[in-house]
Amino acid sequence: MCHKTLLTAATVALATAGLVASAAGQQRDYIQIVGSSTVYPFTTVVAEQFGKTTKFKTPKVESTGSGGGLKLFCAGLGVEHPDMTNSSRRIKETEVERCAKNGVREIVELKVGYDGIAVANSKKSKALNFTARDLYLALAKEVPANADGSKRKVNPHKTWNNVNPKLLDLKIEVLGPPPTSGTRDAFVELVMDAGCEHFDAIRKMKKAAKKVACRTMREDGPFVEAGENDNLIVQKLGANPNAFGIFGFSFLDQNTNKLRGASINGVKPEFEAIADGRYLVSRPLYLYIKKAHIDVISGMREFLTEYTSEKAWGDDGYLSDKGLIPMPRKERQHFSSDVKKLKNLAL
Repeated sequence: MCHKTLLTAATVALATAGLVASAAGQQRDYIQIVGSSTVYPFTTVVAEQFGKTTKFKTPKVESTGSGGGLKLFCAGLGVEHPDMTNSSRRIKETEVERCAKNGVREIVELKVGYDGIAVANSKKSKALNFTARDLYLALAKEVPANADGSKRKVNPHKTWNNVNPKLLDLKIEVLGPPPTSGTRDAFVELVMDAGCEHFDAIRKMKKAAKKVACRTMREDGPFVEAGENDNLIVQKLGANPNAFGIFGFSFLDQNTNKLRGASINGVKPEFEAIADGRYLVSRPLYLYIKKAHIDVISGMREFLTEYTSEKAWGDDGYLSDKGLIPMPRKERQHFSSDVKKLKNLAL
């Protein structure tokens, strides 16, 4: 490498450090984390443990949704911007590009574990067994008007037995996350897409057209966007026994005294079924770290050490008690090593 190139690289590094350090002079002595409502309870538990057992302040964790968190994370460097963001889906290439345009060019990716997405209702109601086809026909904006799906119509279904005669004569009411949510992204990819696969003409569509046909949720009442607060959905299900909610497994796991998860394709949303892949609607969870803030914002390295400790995310760690599905040991070791080395994200 020539002297000029070395000088340029050093100048960029100094400029980046200067930007963050200058902002740090504005007095932020705690870690700021935003993002996914699904990952929020796990990161919050780690933050609380970290605050209790170290000399550092407890990190501030906010639930903004995966998309909203990544937007805040990618807005720039400095204390006015978060240091980390939770996400219940992997960061998109367009988001990495947005980060880079705003100076956030080095990102560390930490997969923290796995989660299932539950379709749940009150224990005051009957247990149901949905197929992916049932959920697609109940929640899509347009549904097939003929057997192969070559013709479509605005979704006319008002009750569950309109969708499938084996289901209850019960009004379709489903509370779910908004488009900014990683839970919404995962649900449409894993459930709505799987439901579409039952119709030959839709299955053979080009990617863009198929995405619109399968993933566009209805807006006429049966599906209600209930915001990023999964606890609020849980509360609403208690008040309305006929409604269903879509949210992360951990929220079901923490409310088994009042909620039950519906089976999907004959499999209940349970810890073991998610861990071994039998349950259809399971996905990885992530934490993204701003490398330029490491060693500038107090405690970031130590916080990541706590998060990747066996006592936290291990098979018998305190996060599994909160509903996180641990990664296999070899995968944990891989991500722990990457984080210690502050390895840059590679899509």
